[in-house]
Amino acid sequence: MPPVGSQQHPRAGISRLASGLPHSTHEFIIREGSRTVQTQPLPDFSRRPVRLGVLISGGGTTLANFREFIESGKLEAEIAVVVASRPDCKGVARAAEAGLPCVVHGRRQFDSVDSFSGAVFETLRRHDVDLVLLAGFLSLIQIPDDFACRVLNIHPSLIPAFCGRGWYGHHVHEGVLNRGARISGCTVHLADNEYDHGPIILQEAVPVLDEDTADTLAARVFEVECRAYPEAVRRYISGELARQGNRIVRKPDPA
Repeated sequence: MPPVGSQQHPRAGISRLASGLPHSTHEFIIREGSRTVQTQPLPDFSRRPVRLGVLISGGGTTLANFREFIESGKLEAEIAVVVASRPDCKGVARAAEAGLPCVVHGRRQFDSVDSFSGAVFETLRRHDVDLVLLAGFLSLIQIPDDFACRVLNIHPSLIPAFCGRGWYGHHVHEGVLNRGARISGCTVHLADNEYDHGPIILQEAVPVLDEDTADTLAARVFEVECRAYPEAVRRYISGELARQGNRIVRKPDPA
């Protein structure tokens, strides 16, 4: 099924406000009939190529997928650094083979989420990262203020279904099958300091077949993840989106 993104809605009038926030676009007031909704600016990603920090805990297949999109010219970005939460994960070897800077911050080396998060984001700052991609990163992190709205995550279900604490990897697909759901998919969203909680950027659905196992469903979902995540990043860095409460919407045309 095609990606489900933000749709631009008819509106009676639009006015634009200058924003004093650093690294931001303009704010807009959208008037829809009698309702007035203010959109919030998202970070400015006008620098090209956009510098990505990719956080991994496993095989690095999403990392490899982004490399393919970047090298084919489909995404104006570069991978500035890979951060791994496990020294023995296959993604570390993938990064080394690709010649990408890779820093391992083993979660067990830190006594708290705060100290672990501090080390991770200090590495991202040191490598001048614009946008952070969680790519199978299984360790909880706390996002600091200077990275607010600059961390994206992909989840292998249609949020808000089958998400939150404990819902990851095959646990998700087994849950979908056990519940008898007829549709599943993936969700790319802004990450915040709650599991699978931030505003949704893009979703793509797949059917659940009668003969599916967790493995076959996972493979079908991963196939759409491979195009949905890069496309969500492309949209997010394009400057065409804005935040409206807990929604990501297309930025209105200037009046």
